[in-house]
Amino acid sequence: MQRETAVRASVEPASRPGPSTVVRTSLPGNPLAPSAARRFVRAALADWVELAVPAAARIGDRLVDDAVLLVSELVTNAVVHAGTSVELLCRLDEVTPGEGPYDGLDALVVEVSDHHPARAVRSEPRSPQPGTPEYGRGLQLVATLAESWGITYRSGTKTVWARLPVDHERMLADLPDFEAYAGETVLQRGLRSAEILAPAPKRVAHDTEWINRGALTFLAEASDMLAGQFDENLVAALAGQLLVPRLADWCAVWLDDEADSAGRAAGARAPGTHLARVWHTSEQRIEELRRVLEKEPPSLADSAGPGAVPVSWPGDAFGGDPTGAAVAYRLVAGGRCLGALVIGRAGLPRFPDEATGLVEDFSRRVALAISAARRYQRQATISRVLQRGLLPSTVAEIPGVQSGVVYEPREQGGPGGDFYDVFPAGDGRWCFALGDVQGKGPEAAVVIGLARPWLRLLAREGYQVAEVLDRLNQLLLDDATEAADAAAAVVAVAGGQGVSPEGATARFLSLLYGELVPYDGGVRCTVACAGHPLPLLLGADGRVRPATGPQMLLGVVDDETYTSETFDLLPGDTLLCVTDGVTERRGGGRLFDDGDGLAKALADCAGLDAELVAERVRRLVHEFSTRPPDDDLALLVLQAR
Repeated sequence: MQRETAVRASVEPASRPGPSTVVRTSLPGNPLAPSAARRFVRAALADWVELAVPAAARIGDRLVDDAVLLVSELVTNAVVHAGTSVELLCRLDEVTPGEGPYDGLDALVVEVSDHHPARAVRSEPRSPQPGTPEYGRGLQLVATLAESWGITYRSGTKTVWARLPVDHERMLADLPDFEAYAGETVLQRGLRSAEILAPAPKRVAHDTEWINRGALTFLAEASDMLAGQFDENLVAALAGQLLVPRLADWCAVWLDDEADSAGRAAGARAPGTHLARVWHTSEQRIEELRRVLEKEPPSLADSAGPGAVPVSWPGDAFGGDPTGAAVAYRLVAGGRCLGALVIGRAGLPRFPDEATGLVEDFSRRVALAISAARRYQRQATISRVLQRGLLPSTVAEIPGVQSGVVYEPREQGGPGGDFYDVFPAGDGRWCFALGDVQGKGPEAAVVIGLARPWLRLLAREGYQVAEVLDRLNQLLLDDATEAADAAAAVVAVAGGQGVSPEGATARFLSLLYGELVPYDGGVRCTVACAGHPLPLLLGADGRVRPATGPQMLLGVVDDETYTSETFDLLPGDTLLCVTDGVTERRGGGRLFDDGDGLAKALADCAGLDAELVAERVRRLVHEFSTRPPDDDLALLVLQAR
C-alpha cells in the first residue's frame, strides 16, 4: 500500500505512458550533494539537446534555471532532513495526445528520493528551534514552479516528484491567475529562477519567502564559482556578474593594495585602494559609472562593520537622476579589511532588508575568496622564488658535449622534489647531478637547498665522485640528527601535542652524480648512482646498457662507502639520466620502465641529438597515459660530439 500527496494534479508521473528519456544518479548525503545535483541536471538537459531528442527541442533557459533551482532545493531538503543518500532521476516525457489538460505538452519530470521515509517532508513554515540553521523550504518552491508535483511513500523510500512543462508559453496561456506581487502575475511575467531574487519597490510579504527560498541556491552557486578562483581581480569580476541583475542594477568592487591591507585591522581606512571592477546591466553605462565612482569612492566610517552601509547615489552617471539606493559592504576576512563592495538599484528609496542581508552573506564569501586568492598568489610567488634558487639559471656548456634538459615539476610554479645541475668544477672538469628528494614542497626544497651548494663546494675542492657522495651522505645524516633534536625540543615544550619529530628526519636523497673531462676524441666520464634510476648509455652502434650499478640511498646509512665507474663517451654516444617520475610513470597497471621500456625508448632515439632525445623521451612519457603525470619529471641527456 502506498500513500501519495499531490498538488494541482494527483497523477504520479511514473505512471504516464509514452516514450521517455531517463537519466539517474546516486548522491551521498553530505553538503556536496546539492551542487552535484545542479551539475547533473544541467549536463542531462544539455545532452538531450545535443542528441536532438524530440522533446528537448523546446528546452529553454527558463526551464533549465527552474529545474536547477527545484532540484537544488529538493536535494538540500533530503540531505538536511533525511540524512541518507539521495537518488535523483530526470525524465523527459512526451504526453500522449488527448491526455490531461495540456494535450501533447512535453514535460521534464524530476524525482528526488531518500531512504528515511519516517521523516516528514518540510512544507509549511514553522518556527525553528533555537540554534537551528535556516535551510530552503523546497516544497513551497515546487508548488510555484511545477505544473504538478507529489510525494510517494514506498517501503524504505520517500520520493518527491515534480513535473515542469517544457513548453511554458502554452501552459501560461491556459493557467488562471495566481497570487500576484509587485502588481504582476509571476508566471505571466515569465519570471526565471534567477529573477526571483531581484528586489522590487512594492513586494508584499510573499517576497520575503521568495528571497529566503532562493538565497540558499544563490549562495551555493556563488560559493561554487568563487571557491576555485586564484586571481583576486577575477573574483571581483565574478562578484559583479553574480549580483547584477539578480540583486542590483550595478555593482562596484574596490580592493585595498595587499601591502596596505596586510597590517590593517577591519575598521581602519585604506591608504591605497583601487577600483577593481564595475558592472552594470547596461554595458554602455559601465565606463561612465566607473569614471564617476573613481572620483567619489565610498566613504565608510572607521567603525563600519561588514553589514550594509548606505552611501551616496552616483547620480552623475545616470544623467543626473537622483532616484536610487546604494549600499556598501566592507570586505573583511581574517580580521583584515580587503576592500569594499557597493551595489545600487535605481528607483528605490532603500534596499529591502532581505536583499541587504543576502548580499552581506555574499560579501563574506567574496572576501574569503579574495583572501584565499591572495594567499595562493603569495605562496605561488614564494614557490617561484624558491624554484629559481633551487635550479641553475643556465646549464654550463661543456666542450665536446651537447646537453638536453627537461624539468617539469608536478605542481607548476611550485618547488618540486627533483633537481639537476651542470657546472664547471675547475681544472678542466665539469660535473653534473640529477637528484630526487623524499617528499615535496618546502621540506624537499630545504634538502635541495642544502645538497646543491654542498655538491658544488665538494667538487670544486677537488673531491672525487665517490668521495663527494661519502661526504654528502654524512652531511645529510648530521643535518637530520640536528633537526630531530630540535623537533624533540619542540615536542617537549608543546607537551607532545601537534608536533612529530619524524618529519624533521626525512633527509633521504637519491642522486646520480658524475664528472666529465673532455679530451681529444672523446670525454672521460665518471659516474656514481645512489638509490637513483640507473643512467643508460646509448652507443653509436645502437646498443643500450646501464652505465653504472645501484648503491644505497643518501641519508639512510651511516658510514656507507660509495664507489664510481669510469668510461669514455665517444662521438655519438649518449648518456640518459632520469628521475623516477619517468621510470615509474603509470599507465593502467603498467609502469613506463616495465620490460626495459626506457631502454627501448632510448634505442629508438639513435641518430638524434641530445635535445631531440630529451624531447622524445618526454613525449613518450606523457603519451604513456591519458592522465597527467603524478610526479615530477626530470631528464638530463649528455651526448659526445
